[in-house]
Amino acid sequence: MKLPWLVADVGGTNARFGLVSHPGGQPEAVAVLNVSQHLGLADAVAAYLAEHAGGVRPGAACLAIAGPVEGDRYRLTNAGWSGSVTELGIPHTVLLNDFEALAFSLPHLAGDDLVPLGGPPPVAGLPKAVLGPGTGLGVGGLVPYGAHAKVPSGGGWVPLPGEGGHVSVPAVTDLEIDVVRALRADGLPYVDAEHLLSGPGLARLHRGLALVRGVAPEARTASRIVASQHPLCVETVEVFLALLGGFAGNVALTLGARGGVYLGGGVLPRIAGRISASAFRKRFETSAPALRDYLSSVATSLIVAGQPALAGAAAWLAQKSSREVI
Repeated sequence: MKLPWLVADVGGTNARFGLVSHPGGQPEAVAVLNVSQHLGLADAVAAYLAEHAGGVRPGAACLAIAGPVEGDRYRLTNAGWSGSVTELGIPHTVLLNDFEALAFSLPHLAGDDLVPLGGPPPVAGLPKAVLGPGTGLGVGGLVPYGAHAKVPSGGGWVPLPGEGGHVSVPAVTDLEIDVVRALRADGLPYVDAEHLLSGPGLARLHRGLALVRGVAPEARTASRIVASQHPLCVETVEVFLALLGGFAGNVALTLGARGGVYLGGGVLPRIAGRISASAFRKRFETSAPALRDYLSSVATSLIVAGQPALAGAAAWLAQKSSREVI
């Protein structure tokens, strides 16, 4: 695949782009474009290449999309973009779900890229899971090559895409159940995990707690909630992190993520200092009481590296260039 390679991480709010100049290299010339200011993916790619990459023509591309992908077609879950990457005119172009790309970055994260959130150190070479609240709630997995007839031996990883953010919300305590009931009575007929465990979900959770507490709901954005010391805002973050712990435990059990569960997304780095003091890890370990020992042995870590999904897309292309699989 002719160099350079284009990599992208396209979310509901921002589209991040970069160029990879050699296999194994990190993305360069990184730029962030506002999704709402562009007509679609092709328009955004053209703008990036013209304004930030000197008009270069990439020889390959790996684009991570915040939404379902199928072959060459994509659809952003929380924005209006949809279509086919054939419109880009770039040879060897592949689409990944955004958390599929983020999962591919996991073996390359170390040191200051991660903040430990409990459990033993992550175990190399075992299945891993990644999840994170942002504009939505993403989930992905990563498994090492094993006895699979279609792939060669010799190392490497297979990413697992999914839409796990749309499973039922893991409400367990009486308060959490009351919040779900209040939101359903308030006009939300079905409450899934993303409805509460995302940036917009923080605002929705704040409203639900206000309804349960019998106080007038005040419209607040996620950024205002996490910055406020108002008792209801503080409680909102605490309930949010407890729910996130239960959800992360469910993901760990579903994917058999003995190699660690990693938290990404745009919300959590803003409240990194509050996660360890919250009920997150306790709820993670007790999400399945019969398997507490299993969950206690699984590491949980917060990703604080810059643009990890771009690094994951670059890693996918590097692996693709070294063997014809996936």
